[in-house]
Order: sequence, then C-alpha cells, then structure tokens
Amino acid sequence: MAKPKGRAYVDDVPEEDEDRLRAIGESLPDAYEERAWVGVRWRVRKQTFAQLLAIDDEGEPRRVVLTFRSQGEELEVLKNAGHPFFLLGWGRDAMGMVIDDDTDWDEVAELVTESYCTRAPKKLIALLDRPPDP
Repeated sequence: MAKPKGRAYVDDVPEEDEDRLRAIGESLPDAYEERAWVGVRWRVRKQTFAQLLAIDDEGEPRRVVLTFRSQGEELEVLKNAGHPFFLLGWGRDAMGMVIDDDTDWDEVAELVTESYCTRAPKKLIALLDRPPDP
C-alpha cells in the first residue's frame, strides 16, 4: 500500500515518549535502539519490533505514533478496535497506535513485548517472564 497523499513521516517526537519506550525496550533480551529512517526504532537481531515517529496528514494535527507487530486473534481485535489503533498499510501484521495524553503505558508495554515476540528467536522469548499461552 502506498503512502496516503498528503502524509509525511517526521522525527518530531516528545522526548518523554522516547524515554518511556526506551525503558520498555531495554527490558527485553538483546533488544537495542537505533535511529530509524524517521524516528527511533527498537530491534532484536536486525528485526524491528517497535518504532516511534510522528505523522503529519494534510489538514490534520500531528500525531505521535508507535508502530508494532501483532499476530493472530490480537491482530484481528486491534484492526477493528478504532482509536488509538489503526492498520499501517505496510506488512500484514503492522499496526499503529496513536500516543497521546490518554495512552495506557501498561498496554504499550504489553503490545511492545508481544511485538518483540513476533521477531525474536525462541531462546530469547524463553527468557521473558510471561504468562503461559492458554
């Protein structure tokens, strides 16, 4: 899917949002942070599992957005959840979440951890303290 007309991706992200994501990323085995093509991203073994950037859509206020990966039933729920979630349009499992004053950072931590698990090797996932799958 092509970038929507009038959309720009930019680096203008509040430092406190980066700091909060940094704390989550640093808690995950072998995860690392780096500057991305725009914004900042967190990776494991060269696989991006989260990215924080801003989106400017023509005629709309700037949105700070977390991108992450999801799968299975959770992905289907998020696709249909509405604000603050939206399908990014790149990759079948790539989701976006608007980060604003109403953001639930515990939920962000869960989503980023689950995203990490879609990209990390099983031996790293096994190091996480997660509830067992039902």
